[in-house]
Amino acid sequence: MAFTLDVLLKWLGWCAVINIGILSVWFLAFALMRDWIFRIHTRWFTLTHADFDAIHYAMMARFKLLVLLLNVVPYLALRIVTS
Repeated sequence: MAFTLDVLLKWLGWCAVINIGILSVWFLAFALMRDWIFRIHTRWFTLTHADFDAIHYAMMARFKLLVLLLNVVPYLALRIVTS
């Protein structure tokens, strides 16, 4: 299979879908099973609830920003340029 613009568009699109899915599962797990996840993490690390929440929200925000900058924006830019 040759590396074409169509292949790149499909690749970026699927990367965005998969990464948004990962982010959604992470958010749902955090929202629905927060206490259970907190108990598991406090076995390994000394954390307060505030630190735990801040770490997860910050990492989710960074992950979302990376997905937008590295997957969604290039996909949309290529779609605009090729249409």
